[in-house]
Amino acid sequence: MAGIVRRLCTNTAEKHLTSSVYHRVLSSFPEGIQMAFAYGSGVFQQQGHVDMSKNMLDFIFVVDNPIVWHRQNMQSNNKHYSFLKYLGPTNITKIQEQFAAGAYFNTLVPFEDRFIKYGVISTRRLITDLLDWDSLYVSGRLHKPVKFLVTPTDSDLLKAMQINLQSATHAALLILPETFTEEELYITITGLSYHGDFRMKVGEDKNKISNIVKPNMPFFRQMYHTFLENEEHLFWDKNKSLEQYPSYVTQFHHLNLLSKAVQMELLTLKYKGGIYPDMEEVLRQYAHDSACGEHVAKCISSIVWNSSLNQSLKSLFTAGVGKSARYSAAKLKKMFKS
Repeated sequence: MAGIVRRLCTNTAEKHLTSSVYHRVLSSFPEGIQMAFAYGSGVFQQQGHVDMSKNMLDFIFVVDNPIVWHRQNMQSNNKHYSFLKYLGPTNITKIQEQFAAGAYFNTLVPFEDRFIKYGVISTRRLITDLLDWDSLYVSGRLHKPVKFLVTPTDSDLLKAMQINLQSATHAALLILPETFTEEELYITITGLSYHGDFRMKVGEDKNKISNIVKPNMPFFRQMYHTFLENEEHLFWDKNKSLEQYPSYVTQFHHLNLLSKAVQMELLTLKYKGGIYPDMEEVLRQYAHDSACGEHVAKCISSIVWNSSLNQSLKSLFTAGVGKSARYSAAKLKKMFKS
């Protein structure tokens, strides 16, 4: 199963590692990065963004031992950190691991003639998010095309990345109607980690989701086409639209393959307290519900709302008040332009 993700990572990395700016960015950081990828409007063309070179470059670095990595990074890139650096690498890692989405971001870092932002997350925490969607913060970014700069080799991580894409496919199919287009499918998948994000209401381009999908259809197709071809409850008609029949059997199939956090949200949505029934029985009840997709979307939005709000509050400290204000102002400017 993990072979699809491994080929995707390798192919993407081979295409883009020749780009010298990414090589120079990586070479400025300590060793020990098990996986690295770049994402966002500075990396992939988005509709309405003519000059990508003016956009900040966003990165995620996945490391096995965050304490060691932060210690080394603070020695070579001390200015990247806010006042929290005075707490030392052990406390920096505690802040990273124990609060919000398990990632520590340094933002608005000057690099040559532009700015970069990078988040650090442990391999263990990322695997949990990929499998369970406990925050959907980094796993949600991997629902969309990214440029892999360090290709993962850990078999558990590769398998978790595969399951993350499968979970996104099943969630989207529950939310979508009987007939839809391939583009609508990818818009729904992309929207999973945006709907519920409070920043979409106060600091993001209102057309962000469609702007991501429309110029990057070939990349989405590369990521998801194998899953769609192998999904027995999905059919392609002659007009190249997709069809599904939201029967009890189909919905129960998709519900069983949702991530653990979404299933738990569905449980608490139906049973606010008291004795909870068996999870399988709860999913059977939702499978008979004509509004099943709406319930799933609501539960995913709840996960995203909590993680995005808490991560943004955390960023006030990890970035510092000044950088946070500048970053928020840039986001608001984009929103008003849209």
